[in-house]
Amino acid sequence: MCESTPDPVTAIVAEREQALRDLLARLPRSPGVYRMLDADATLLYVGKAKDLRRRVSSYFSRALTRRIQLMVSQVADIEVTVTRTEGEALLLESNLIKSLRPRFNVLLRDDKSYPYIYLSTQDRFPRLAFYRGPRLAHGRLFGPYPSAWAVRETLQLLQKLFPVRQCEDSFFNNRSRPCLQYQIKRCSGPCVDLVTPERYQVDVSHTIQFLEGRADEVIAELGREMEAAASALEFERAALLRDQIATLGRIRQRQYVSGEGGDLDILACAQAGGMSCVQVFFIRAGRNLGNKAFFPKTPEHTDEAALLAGFIAQFYVDKLIPPELVVSSVPEDRELLESALSERAARRVRIKARVRAERARWLETARGNAEIALSARLGSQAGYGRRLAALRDALALPESPQRIECFDISHTQGEHTVASCVVFDTEGARKSDYRRFNIVGITPGDDYAAMRQALTRRYVRVQQGEYPRPDLLFIDGGRGQLGVVEESLQALGVSGLMVVGISKGPDRRAGTELLWLLGQEPPVILPSDSPAMHLIQQIRDEAHRFAIAGHRQRRAKARTTSILEGLAGVGPRRRQRLLRQFGGIRGLTRAGVDDIAAVEGIGRQLAQQIYDALHQDAAGH
Repeated sequence: MCESTPDPVTAIVAEREQALRDLLARLPRSPGVYRMLDADATLLYVGKAKDLRRRVSSYFSRALTRRIQLMVSQVADIEVTVTRTEGEALLLESNLIKSLRPRFNVLLRDDKSYPYIYLSTQDRFPRLAFYRGPRLAHGRLFGPYPSAWAVRETLQLLQKLFPVRQCEDSFFNNRSRPCLQYQIKRCSGPCVDLVTPERYQVDVSHTIQFLEGRADEVIAELGREMEAAASALEFERAALLRDQIATLGRIRQRQYVSGEGGDLDILACAQAGGMSCVQVFFIRAGRNLGNKAFFPKTPEHTDEAALLAGFIAQFYVDKLIPPELVVSSVPEDRELLESALSERAARRVRIKARVRAERARWLETARGNAEIALSARLGSQAGYGRRLAALRDALALPESPQRIECFDISHTQGEHTVASCVVFDTEGARKSDYRRFNIVGITPGDDYAAMRQALTRRYVRVQQGEYPRPDLLFIDGGRGQLGVVEESLQALGVSGLMVVGISKGPDRRAGTELLWLLGQEPPVILPSDSPAMHLIQQIRDEAHRFAIAGHRQRRAKARTTSILEGLAGVGPRRRQRLLRQFGGIRGLTRAGVDDIAAVEGIGRQLAQQIYDALHQDAAGH
């Protein structure tokens, strides 16, 4: 009787399981971070542990949730990084999740840094400004604010309250007469010494007090100044101070959290329909700076405690951390989170879920906002999902596309050509993946050559693994453009990609577009009310908008350079000084002849020539 041949699949599985057991036995009993990878070395999950061997072994020796079972079934290798403490492991885990985005972790899409109000306290006459970026060595930052709009609204309020300058240093340092802001009483004219440093510093002090939430102190000081001015018969100044006090009172009533003080963030979670929303309210110095909704990607069956833990750890990786976080549920590993955040903030940070009075009411408000935002997102996602499914059916795709890219070309009579690439995924536009390409070295107006160059530059990097490969590629163009795309992709070795050209219909109206599918004839014509056509139009229009915006920026930059390059006596060094001094062509165009002449190396006669050239060009355009 012959022996049965062993099943090769069973043998492979047994070999993999034995390799994992050997790996587990070699793991250290130290704190650290572990990374689980599949057979293709794709990262599945990042986790932290106090004891790496015990934690990782638990995945293979206990009852698991459905989500964890699915993940473990795909694990082929495990990598670890040993750290000194569990808190250090948590910080490393947060950074790795945010940068590597493993499939089975809670993923926060929060690419932008948050805006602040910046006060240059190191200057003789400090300025207020919008700021976004890394922490600065000099000056003070107030915030963060949930949006650029919230910062600009606050700056406008401050300009009405306290005449502290908000102009660029290049503008401030080259004034020979006060600007419009002085004329409308929104600046005290420090650029031309119309205010003493001591008097100016009083306004700066009031500004700091206001931004720190000490408006009561400011009102009391202004009240004393108003009484003193009235006693000295300075009725105009007394009236001005009275108006300041009234405005401050209205702002305080509108912006302050009643009965609360200090800095805190309020985080509330809502979950429904397989999606999650975390609403964050920013309270600084007792003032409500606004709120923002986030929609983190979560693996199936992730509960609120795990979601909040993952969200908090990633959200505060690169942000100022307030001393208190008020949350809708106690996050997993709260003590560890508090310890890690306290270490990062260099002071104690507390996470509270049970609060009373005003904090409880604000938490309820945040929870209500989270539910409303999630409901709106589910509605829009359902609509987008229907359009995506309709697109799948219209193009006879085996499944709904997970990633769509669309290219478009923009130029003016062949000059300053720019190609755009926009990306849509299962949630809609993925703007962090958008890219523009400045097209060079082609015959002006040759759209085919422009498309060939853009596709080559993009898909060389796709082939190298820098960007994910799309399931569907749209091109704004017809049969000719499609031929160029086919040649370019073949030259790069890209095969099996669904490519669709979008050309205008016979009457060139929206809704009558022809869809040219690579390798298929004749073109597909969808009804104008088709959800699939609506999605195609949305993607095509977004690519068109993004290309035009890039082209206009490139054209404006070239026009700026050409104006100055064409002037006799304005070489590269003088041109650089002018643009640096006035912050670009717009500031230079607004400058007077005296301001231009004050720049090093620019005399009165040359300043007049520059002024005339700039304003003749402005009139011509």
